[in-house]
Amino acid sequence: MSARLFWPLLLLLWGLSTLWDRLWLGWDQRLPSWDQADYLNSAMDHGRALGLLPGGGWQGWQALLDHSPKIPPLASLVNGTVMAVAGDHPDQAAWTLSLWFALLLLGVALWGRQLGGPAVGLLAALFCVLSPGLAEWRVDYVLEIPLCAGCVWSLWLLGRWLRPSGASWAAALAAAVATACALLIKQSALLLLLGPGLWAVVAGWRVRRRRWQVLGALALVLLLVAPWLGHNLITVIGGTNRATLESAAREGDPNAASLAGWIWYPQRLPLLAGPLPLLGGLAGAGLALWRRCWPRGDDAWLWGVLLSGWLLTTLSPNKDPRYLAPLLPLLALLLARGWLLLVALLRPAWRWPLLGAGLLLSAASTLQGRLQAVLGPPPFAQPLPAIVAAVQGDDPERLRTLIVVPSRPQLNQHSISYYGRRQGGGLVGRQLGSSAADIQPALAQAELVLLATGAQGSVRRSAARFSDAIRRSGVFVLQDAWPRPEGGTYELWVRRSTAALPVPFEQRFPALAAGLAQGPVGLDPVFTAVASEHQLDGHRTYQQHVRQQALQRLKDQPQDQQALWSLALIAVLQNRPLEADHWFERLQQLDPGSPWPAAYRAVVLTAAGRLWQATVVADAAARQSPSAVLLGLADLSAVLGAQLWRLPSAWQSIPAAVEAVEQQLSPPESGR
Repeated sequence: MSARLFWPLLLLLWGLSTLWDRLWLGWDQRLPSWDQADYLNSAMDHGRALGLLPGGGWQGWQALLDHSPKIPPLASLVNGTVMAVAGDHPDQAAWTLSLWFALLLLGVALWGRQLGGPAVGLLAALFCVLSPGLAEWRVDYVLEIPLCAGCVWSLWLLGRWLRPSGASWAAALAAAVATACALLIKQSALLLLLGPGLWAVVAGWRVRRRRWQVLGALALVLLLVAPWLGHNLITVIGGTNRATLESAAREGDPNAASLAGWIWYPQRLPLLAGPLPLLGGLAGAGLALWRRCWPRGDDAWLWGVLLSGWLLTTLSPNKDPRYLAPLLPLLALLLARGWLLLVALLRPAWRWPLLGAGLLLSAASTLQGRLQAVLGPPPFAQPLPAIVAAVQGDDPERLRTLIVVPSRPQLNQHSISYYGRRQGGGLVGRQLGSSAADIQPALAQAELVLLATGAQGSVRRSAARFSDAIRRSGVFVLQDAWPRPEGGTYELWVRRSTAALPVPFEQRFPALAAGLAQGPVGLDPVFTAVASEHQLDGHRTYQQHVRQQALQRLKDQPQDQQALWSLALIAVLQNRPLEADHWFERLQQLDPGSPWPAAYRAVVLTAAGRLWQATVVADAAARQSPSAVLLGLADLSAVLGAQLWRLPSAWQSIPAAVEAVEQQLSPPESGR
């Protein structure tokens, strides 16, 4: 193949795939589901935080990082920027997927050209276009296409640096930037990058002239990833646990200790990569290996990263097919190599007809699969836009919170939030009804509630009790109703003007915050009330009021402990651990006999990564006021800070601290 055709044909592939995707989006009129609406909200949050979308503005780096507590921010930053240019309708926002796919095709084509020339690169890119899995994710507003692009570039550039002729600072730093970008798209990039990254570090360290490049590349990756990870470490750990361990247990996914766990992904591979590309590629690879004519060179790196990624993905507890997405472009490279080898081993008269027929059949199969998703009887449109318009009325920018009880794929709290905030709107959706404990706070404080008759969706049975309590309370009046596609109606209930006004949360907050002075006993009432309030007030408007009132009280009375507890708790809730440490330190100075301000300081300093400082604070407080909790926190932060000589002490003190907390939380036994 002429090298001059490489770029025009690659551009043609991207153009045709983009044209098909835009046509598909025009045919498909479904509203975004749970995950898609959540990612759209994240893109809008970041676009607003950058000052690019209406309803927001630049408030600094910390405020920007607040919008990505569980998922890294890079994709949302890019997506929010594209949204500002293309528009905030879901179909307009999907233009960002076309841009990410262009980056993916470019990386695959360049990697393939390095492996075996322009033909391998273009055929691998074509297999990516024809892959049923990638074709679905190109029009599905999730992070799989950005993740694939980031991983392909990271692995390709890392492999180029490992080549004998690639040991340059430019190659090392380029690989480091690509790796950091992949990690800042989604944490699951680690499943694909961990093995190759460790191998690259070990292999590079063995060569003297590469050692400084290894250190420089690692430092650059940490420099780029650390701001987000350090700011959101606790929520990232909790979110990853829910997304992997808890989700796998809830969905019953097979684990790696069973045969079902090992064959889970291979069984789904034909549906994701396409049966014909897979069959032809494997046949070509088998024939080449049998005849010992498989080309040597950079293929070993590709085989290695593919097998490493498959192994770690299989070992992961969560078995969602989307975790296999980053492996598909790598597989496309090997399949393209196998197909061309198969063609070369056949008789000349059969070569190109076989390849052409295989590509046409693959395209027809993928096209049929995608058409089945939109053809058939037109869906009965969900009334989401009408509900949002009814709630917003004549003032769309007013800050409102709609309590959403039903949770359906295309109508839930996430989709309400997205449509309610488009074009600078101020409506957010929050969900209540999953617990009987939600009833009383909703009756006392909620202003707007969306109920449904019939099946409630993914929420628990307690949603029916919650809905009955709203309807029978006399506090709310039915304002409007809309028919549901699945039967029944959606109902908008509005608080009566004659109903008792709720006590503002900012008035109750100082007393709740002061309860932290009692230690663990005070934690549950505080965070139970806060969790409920964050659902009832999705904008968390109380925080600014509490902060202003507390600062004013401190101005008048510098030793007002209730104001200090309020400021400390607000800082914790806003993920400002160093600011919280400042207020806890002042409380510690005012009440040196209490162990709890120092204990809270040790916790927030540990969360901020100030491990040695946390150890110093807890050790000093334990000497002044001996406490099992302080001793445990001191040893924990010390061990996390690499003071490994304190491991024997931590082995005893941490369980003792846990026991002390449990004893304080357990109710006292009644007297006999």
